[in-house]
Amino acid sequence: MRIGIIAHLKYPIREPFAGGLEMYTHFLARSLRTRGHEVTVFASTRSDEHIGVEAICDPTALDACGRAEADDEAFFREHHAYLNLMNELRHRRFDVVHDNSLHYLPVTMADALPMPMVSTLHTPPFAWLESGVRLSRQRNVTFVPISQSVARSWSPITPVSDIISNGIDLERFAYRPQPCRARYWIWYGRIVPEKGLHLAIDAARLAGVHLKFAGPISDQTYYDRQIAPRMHDGLTYLGHLDHDGLASEIGGASVYLCTPCWEEPFGLVVAEALACGTPVASFARGAIPEIIDADCGVLARADDVADLARAGQMAESLSRKACRRRAEDRCDAVAMIDNYERLYQQLASRRRSRSRRAASRAATSFSPVRTVQTVEVAAP
Repeated sequence: MRIGIIAHLKYPIREPFAGGLEMYTHFLARSLRTRGHEVTVFASTRSDEHIGVEAICDPTALDACGRAEADDEAFFREHHAYLNLMNELRHRRFDVVHDNSLHYLPVTMADALPMPMVSTLHTPPFAWLESGVRLSRQRNVTFVPISQSVARSWSPITPVSDIISNGIDLERFAYRPQPCRARYWIWYGRIVPEKGLHLAIDAARLAGVHLKFAGPISDQTYYDRQIAPRMHDGLTYLGHLDHDGLASEIGGASVYLCTPCWEEPFGLVVAEALACGTPVASFARGAIPEIIDADCGVLARADDVADLARAGQMAESLSRKACRRRAEDRCDAVAMIDNYERLYQQLASRRRSRSRRAASRAATSFSPVRTVQTVEVAAP
């Protein structure tokens, strides 16, 4: 099949990944190409050229030092990039377009495309995307939530299809039967307020456990105000690690702390920890309770540092084999790709059927006009 993938433009789609959405998009494109599909990824500059990227805009998010162009300039650059892309796609020969942009324009303009669109709902509703979905007539777009939590939040706004859960490449997160002898907990992700690193630091300190954390500093103000003042001897910042370095550090930890300060739509970081055999202690928010069960993790009350410290201590006693088994059963990206591939084929087949019916109707409605020549005969 010929598949177009619309990525978001805030960060390049390449390692080290800025977050779960970048990793997901990269794996989706790479896997589909491996299966023989012709894939084009519409993404920002500096993305990985090996996944078939056509760059449509420079990255628009904060850099590693917290600097960015003015918000209105980034807004208009994204707006014009997606507007130009959607107009161009009307003349491209794709069997299906898969939208992962989290932007309002692709869904708003989906009905103008000759091919069907799949739009994955990676987040709960927010103002701009919700407006775009409400404006769409939704005749040509299929909305796919990534979790029950996301499905519930979008259902009052738009019809959604069956859930296709996110997954990870299990081969790249090797199982580790024992943690490091030097006990530590780990936290990783984008360092921004909604990820709640400051709460993980407080919980680990309360439990008396060394905490390592990793990820890009995407909000320098948050880091300066909330993280830097909390730095102490029992805390180590590992930086923004590449995949291999990150997987090694995750596998060596005795517990992974997950501290979302919003309704986490899925939690790929939780899946990655489980794949390494690392138990999870997490706030009970969003889709996290859908991923972990009593065999692989312990839930804590949202924003409750003391309860999170308790959850971390309890999680240390859980079976690492059970953690890996849960990742294999619940978070395998092969199943995710299978489901998307099946959906693409269904939508493309429906489009071909509609085209054949339309051609048939046009043929049967055509009736040749007979020209009858009238000859006047003069009266004798």
